[in-house]
Amino acid sequence: MKKLKIIISGGGTGGHIYPAIAVAQALQKRLNNHVEFLFVGASDRMEMEKVPKAGYPIVGLWISGLQRSLSTKNLLFPFKVINSVFKSLGILKSFKPDVAIGFGGYASGAMLYASTMKKIPSLIHEQNSYAGITNKILKNRVNTICVAYDGMERFFPSNKIIKTGNPIRQDLLDISGKRAEAISFFKLDASKKTILIIGGSLGARTINESIFEGIDKLKEAEVNVIWQTGKNFDSSKLTIHSSHSETLSTINIQQFIYEMDLAYAAADIVISRAGALSIAELAQVNKPVILVPSPNVSEDHQTKNAIALVDKQAAILVKDIDAKSKLIDELLALINDEQKQNELINNISRFAIPDAAERIVDEVLAICAHR
Repeated sequence: MKKLKIIISGGGTGGHIYPAIAVAQALQKRLNNHVEFLFVGASDRMEMEKVPKAGYPIVGLWISGLQRSLSTKNLLFPFKVINSVFKSLGILKSFKPDVAIGFGGYASGAMLYASTMKKIPSLIHEQNSYAGITNKILKNRVNTICVAYDGMERFFPSNKIIKTGNPIRQDLLDISGKRAEAISFFKLDASKKTILIIGGSLGARTINESIFEGIDKLKEAEVNVIWQTGKNFDSSKLTIHSSHSETLSTINIQQFIYEMDLAYAAADIVISRAGALSIAELAQVNKPVILVPSPNVSEDHQTKNAIALVDKQAAILVKDIDAKSKLIDELLALINDEQKQNELINNISRFAIPDAAERIVDEVLAICAHR
């Protein structure tokens, strides 16, 4: 049996990379390993580390996005695009893929543009409720557009749209029965409610500063806290800042949480950024969530992701600019409002699509069959 050869491109952030890896793994399982992959990313971004760690080969392109502020780096952008498209054509000639899949990011734009030039069956996946610029450019060139939210006809041709959801990690598909293990793992008090605070691997400065300033209020509320600070936050400052040194006994602070299944299992309420992957995970694990969208993303898509949930009474939104004055108070109000918690749990569960990776695999194989 001839192996199916697949190029997967996307990166820059975990929100592009991890769904791509999840789909590759689902394809391997579906095709019983009769498949060969080549990932294509940006040569200086995190995919060059994360993809090989997952066991897949990757080639880097000399590509980066436009700077949001005036910068001389923007002068190189057109040359990077041209260089990356030509390199992509070379990769296609050498690898000879049967299908190309794009998950967003500028590397994906160059590779999928080249793939469609060569009439290779192509599919893109849009994780957010507001389409990224790369996918909007590619919309008329590709065969299929997989999306995670309703109403994406405002960005893409309706006849190409398939709602698949966002693929998430397999260990998050079922966290039931893990609470006791999670409480023990994080050394928490089983009699108290647990707040999980996550801001990504680099941390979310506004969230961290808001929690830092409100640490004594959390002590008074008698809650457990699991706090992923990211590597840019110095947690040693807490012992100096807090007027109650014993505060730290109920707070588990980590730069990065690898055991996210246990973190979610322990949590009663979550504070999070509003990246597409985070929202997909939160919907799957069914937790009341306060979203603090990052303002430092293209086209403010995290705010748009959050509003898609808020409009369905599935999340609480605190704007980044308001977080220091409002986040802790919103959290304390939610802790004491069981009815609101249940409402949020019921409504966010409707956003869960646990078989998203399998749905995307269906579409990949469908466009291959029509070649």
